[in-house]
Amino acid sequence: MTADPQPIRSRDNPSLVQIRRALRDPGAYRRDGAPLWLEGDHLLRACLARGWALQQVLMAESAWARAEWRELAAQAQRLLLLPDALFKELSTLESPASIGALVERPPSPPLRGDVPTVLLDRVQDAGNVGSILRSAAALGVPQVVALKGTAALWSPKVLRAGMGAHFALQLHEGLELDALQALTLPWVATSSHATALLHRCTLPQPCAWVFGHEGQGVAAELLARCAMSLRIAQPGGEESLNVAAAAAICLHESLRQREPPIAPASGARSTGLPPPG
Repeated sequence: MTADPQPIRSRDNPSLVQIRRALRDPGAYRRDGAPLWLEGDHLLRACLARGWALQQVLMAESAWARAEWRELAAQAQRLLLLPDALFKELSTLESPASIGALVERPPSPPLRGDVPTVLLDRVQDAGNVGSILRSAAALGVPQVVALKGTAALWSPKVLRAGMGAHFALQLHEGLELDALQALTLPWVATSSHATALLHRCTLPQPCAWVFGHEGQGVAAELLARCAMSLRIAQPGGEESLNVAAAAAICLHESLRQREPPIAPASGARSTGLPPPG
């Protein structure tokens, strides 16, 4: 259990300086190993649930009245209590969460070539990256690899969009193409120019799904290494899908194909619809 809360009044407190830097420079942790800033009790609980330790918890004074948050803060090594106005400076949210934590990022595990993988090629929007991580965690893809030029995976905005998915994934970032030699399973990409349709193809299992830059798509040298290039059917006629939406569709199709169909329960009423696929 943590010691008694330590009141903080100065904006120059070293912990607050670290957090403001993380908000100002989302990739700073990659250069100097600075702690990560998690804002909100959902992220803190997801972190603890996966066995991570909370170095420091920071709480707004008004949040101290919440017993469940005091219990959460008690699992940290150190607790800082801030005036509400000072905590608000540490948030980019319209309504600050009033609780957050600094945590150490563990070293990346070795890149695995034999597990379902998402490969991000210069996906730059933090919201898209976080959403893709969330889909990967939800749909059973344990490894995400981000090439150089992709938004910082552990930046505050990506962490918020990921909603705790980070702590369930093996993450690798800042890689160059030459570093992907270990990724030997088949690569699959989507392209609006492809002729083969995703829902009509048999996907390799496992595979590495490649998702590219929001405007430029997957780089040509990556497409050249892909075993398959597929198109997502869009009968509504839109030009393209948001990359995070496309990723969710592709990862779900991979899951659908590798999981056996579930027989209807005895006595269940038929929908009259044909089976998927």
